[in-house]
Amino acid sequence: MKFSILRETLLPELQIIISVVDRRQSLPILANVLFNSTGQGFSLTATDMEVELVASKDEPLGSTGQVTIPARKLLDICRSLPESAKLEFDASKDRVQLKSGKSRFSLASQPAQEFPLTDIEDFPVNFKIAQGVFRSLLEDTLFAMAQQDVRYYLNGLLLEIGPEKLRAVATDGHRLALKEVDISSNVTDTLQIIVPRKGVMELVRLVGDTEDPVEVYVSTNHIRFQIGHIRFTSKLIDGKFPDYERVIPKDSGNHMIADRETLRQSLNRASILSNEKYRGIRLEVKEGSLRAEAQNPEQEEAEEVIQVEYSGDPMEIGFNVSYLLDAIGAIKTEKVNVVLTDANSSCLILPQDESQCKYVVMPMRL
Repeated sequence: MKFSILRETLLPELQIIISVVDRRQSLPILANVLFNSTGQGFSLTATDMEVELVASKDEPLGSTGQVTIPARKLLDICRSLPESAKLEFDASKDRVQLKSGKSRFSLASQPAQEFPLTDIEDFPVNFKIAQGVFRSLLEDTLFAMAQQDVRYYLNGLLLEIGPEKLRAVATDGHRLALKEVDISSNVTDTLQIIVPRKGVMELVRLVGDTEDPVEVYVSTNHIRFQIGHIRFTSKLIDGKFPDYERVIPKDSGNHMIADRETLRQSLNRASILSNEKYRGIRLEVKEGSLRAEAQNPEQEEAEEVIQVEYSGDPMEIGFNVSYLLDAIGAIKTEKVNVVLTDANSSCLILPQDESQCKYVVMPMRL
């Protein structure tokens, strides 16, 4: 198999798929990219057996066939060559000879037929969503996902697909983030699937802030996204997500309305002197004001007082300040509504318009 290609044609596609290539591979072939040339164009495929990424381009290369090439070495070679360089490939049984100008490279190859492809025939569920809407859905919830929790179903993002709504939910057992958007899907009953953490982080990288659509396809064990010329497939986590509706506090009537940016900045300042490990902060709320206190093992203390709209029961309650800041940072409205019940109950953080976002933070003892 012989073909030639310009550096500017190959490099962008390589940069898209390279993040899937793990540096610590269990199988040597997973360190390679599968280069597939057809009569109409070419594609590059990378996988780590959990997620698969395919970047395609409608540019015939004059030769058809498949070859595997060490992904990171090929990327480094392309980056190091001058602009507009022409790369000439000559692939034989277990070697790929690469020439560009007076540069010569001989790279090890593995049989293309042994490259593990995700082969799925049937995707019974599908829908489309604007890239910008989908990106904000992910970004406004993913921070609450667990990391390496023994409850493996928490190490991902729940997507709840209904006929007209798409809801994303993430929780690590100490906090919860929920957001929903409008869609039109072909499901009749609500379907719950859990996308693993790596898949979620890749998606945020791949989707843009545009009106262009993302096509979503769901099978029994996989979810696939078509984003322009990029096709991304991820395995789903096989597990049952907890009943998240049960942990969302009911409205107690104790609403604290605060300017979002003022609240964020004051908590941020107070957090500087919080315990670095536990990040605890004490909030004392009473009519018209909020007092935030933090201290650490060195007996250093910080205190912040801001004006808020509050006419409920006076209350003292402790929280992990990082969890509060994450939730407040995800809210876009000018004011934020914090619903409090008592010192031993979770708080509910809502946008001013109480729209499609909900954030729950459990209290902590200080």
